[in-house]
Amino acid sequence: MNAASFYPLFLQSGKVTIDSRKVEKNDIFFAFSGETFNAATLAETAADKGATAVIVEQKEFENPDRNIFYVPSTLDFLQELAVYHRNHLKIPVIALTGSNGKTTTKEIIHAVLSQKYKVQYTSGNLNNHIGVPLTLLSIKPEHELAVVEMGANHQKEIEMLCTLAQPNFGYITNFGKAHLEGFGGFDGVIKGKSELYDYLKNYSETILINENDPIQVEKTAGYSPKITFGKNTSDYKYEEFSKDHFVGLSYNGSQAQSKLTGNYNFTNLCAAASLGFHFGLDFEQIKRAIENYTPTNMRSQILEQGGKTFVLDTYNANPSSMAESLKNFSTFEGSKTIIIGDMLELGDESEKEHQTTLALAESLNFDEIITVGKHFKKVSHLSKSFENTEELSAYLKASPISSENVLLKASRGIALEKIMEFIS
Repeated sequence: MNAASFYPLFLQSGKVTIDSRKVEKNDIFFAFSGETFNAATLAETAADKGATAVIVEQKEFENPDRNIFYVPSTLDFLQELAVYHRNHLKIPVIALTGSNGKTTTKEIIHAVLSQKYKVQYTSGNLNNHIGVPLTLLSIKPEHELAVVEMGANHQKEIEMLCTLAQPNFGYITNFGKAHLEGFGGFDGVIKGKSELYDYLKNYSETILINENDPIQVEKTAGYSPKITFGKNTSDYKYEEFSKDHFVGLSYNGSQAQSKLTGNYNFTNLCAAASLGFHFGLDFEQIKRAIENYTPTNMRSQILEQGGKTFVLDTYNANPSSMAESLKNFSTFEGSKTIIIGDMLELGDESEKEHQTTLALAESLNFDEIITVGKHFKKVSHLSKSFENTEELSAYLKASPISSENVLLKASRGIALEKIMEFIS
């Protein structure tokens, strides 16, 4: 079986899923095998639920009478089907990657473009070799635009994802100190993320450029077609403002205030607005989208609870995003406590980067600094340094935080949001 012969069945389906618990009538279930679990054992169960088809990579589970089909590799076939579907799509596909802000930028772009178009976009953080094909396969005939997020932690990954998504537009949010271990240092990050530029240049597609970022400018010098923002000579020029910790942008005297904190989110707003203008939206539509977008995903999320203001930024962390978060939080009025957790996947740079982050935190004169994680514990001389969230939770039960403002920032693996219930 190949993608071409299977495609008519796909067109009859509802959605494609790799989660047996989410199989519904008319879905296609790809039964992936893992180290500890073989989803092919659930093939018949998926068929019982009314799946249009089930794809397995173990011959013994094949049952053509029930549309349970064998392929040598479920991953390869998922990607092959996604490419085949992409080749039949006639809509613009926007791809974005970067070290920080990918998901927030993707969501704001979706919010803006949805003011005028029916837009499909990456769900959550399904941005890898499995998530991108699933996003492509979720694009239906009614969709007029698609926004595809691409994540990577090593060289050649963005290149591969581009061959799947075949983007017509692309944007790199920034180049930061993320996944240094996999990329082989900061220069490796630049090279790996720039694979999106390489693809777009090879096919003469459009690049969105923040002209305040010297790396973006250098990597796209002399290239066209492009959409630019940031400088007075750019296609779109915005001014930043903030009110009550929230960042906003002004354009030709008109303002749009978001519910996002941090000036690092200003460029995310600019990118979304620029794409909005490019696709024919007016500022009132862009303003409506920006002001109605509410972050709910532990990314630059502000919560008021128990008389305190919390900045919940626990979905991801690297030295670049950590520095920006600390600097932004230092501008808050009133007493301030920071709870910062380990930044993961830094490889040989880990000790130095944790030391640098801790030094920055101390220089910003917070009322209280609390660290959690083995990496911070190794370099910290602070009394309030804990190896894990369990130790920290026990401390917080006995020693409530008195500050008016509290920042929580860490890599996803630390699960720092778990301590919220212990902060009174």
